[in-house]
Amino acid sequence: MKRIALALLLAAALPLSQAAPKVLPLWPEGVPGAKPALGPERFENGRVSNISEPTITVYGPAVDRQNGTAVIICPGGGYVRESFQREGEQYATWLSTLGVTSFVLKYRLQEFGHPAPLQDVLRAVRLVRSKAAEFHVRADRIGVMGSSAGGHLAATAGTLFDNPLGRTGAQLDAVSARPDFLMLMYPVITMDGPAVHTGSRKALIGGAPSAETVQLMSVEKQVTKDTPPTLLIHTQEDKSVPVENSIMFYQALTRAAVPAEMYLFEHGAHGMGMKPGLGTASNWPRRAEEWLRERGLLDAVR
Repeated sequence: MKRIALALLLAAALPLSQAAPKVLPLWPEGVPGAKPALGPERFENGRVSNISEPTITVYGPAVDRQNGTAVIICPGGGYVRESFQREGEQYATWLSTLGVTSFVLKYRLQEFGHPAPLQDVLRAVRLVRSKAAEFHVRADRIGVMGSSAGGHLAATAGTLFDNPLGRTGAQLDAVSARPDFLMLMYPVITMDGPAVHTGSRKALIGGAPSAETVQLMSVEKQVTKDTPPTLLIHTQEDKSVPVENSIMFYQALTRAAVPAEMYLFEHGAHGMGMKPGLGTASNWPRRAEEWLRERGLLDAVR
């Protein structure tokens, strides 16, 4: 736990390859299905909502540790808001100490609904991959990390990367949107059954979705052998998004012979982020670092 706290302190002090985070529009040619009447975004207590202009915010790695790995981070918030600071900026700061370049995704929410978030996360993967040389990352080391509903969005990137609903007819559609790995924090997974998070379901697919949409967005049912290697982290104390969500996804990954690792902790309420004082659950960044290192994702660029 002391090591994690020290890492966060170092992250604030270490020089990054970029002096300040750079914000890039996700759709410079125009947001698909734009809704200019929505008005300005709302930002309060580190959370953003009413998003009409999706972006990625770029956080460079510590200069002396750059390894070419990239992570697109999807903050959670039930598809109603996004916990941009706690589940976005904090993760990016931690990842920078590991030499990883991070891209915090600001994606469209309930005002648009499905498939807008899917389009945004796949566009982010395509954009980062198409500009890999510019960002000094490797095109085969691009992962997606997400928490809660952001974990659902990350999981859709890993299962629906070839789905037609994720394309808009843009030139970038020709670039592969498949992530190379997933990191899912207490993710929403299913859109059906007793483990469903009803708030996320309603915000994303509405109050009366078709059976086909429920099936499609229950991502445990969309896992194939092409789903990327996945790390899952969840807790027993999570009363908002039951731990069964992660278990179902892990079981689906296992059936498809997809490399997967899962840590289920006793303590830690939903949305714990990098909060200290939660027993072994607060050590999840160390477990995640070990997983990244074991997969060669923290090896220096050759």
